Amino acid sequence: MDINSAVGSKVGLTHARIAALADWRNSDVFDSLERDVLALADAITDTPANVDEGLFGRLLIALGPRQLVELTNAIGWENLRARTNRVFDAQSESYYDGALCMLPARKVA
Repeated sequence: MDINSAVGSKVGLTHARIAALADWRNSDVFDSLERDVLALADAITDTPANVDEGLFGRLLIALGPRQLVELTNAIGWENLRARTNRVFDAQSESYYDGALCMLPARKVA
């Protein structure tokens, strides 16, 4: 859970950028490619997954096919981990002090 915050911080992500992920559409801290990547993550993890052709085309041009496949697989893996964590109500493991571990609100059925 907080492992991504810990690793992200070690590679230069600030807490402000990590915190902005929760509302990335309304944040001004991400550039156009980052916004497309975040839109892809949202589209892939939605049920059902539905990726807009325009978004796919922009990412294919910006990243190339190999990087787009790698990105898509990374998003899929993180989605699996997140869904598994939700099932078992996994909480932060405190990988480092000050880690951000934001969970979306549970939807009421």
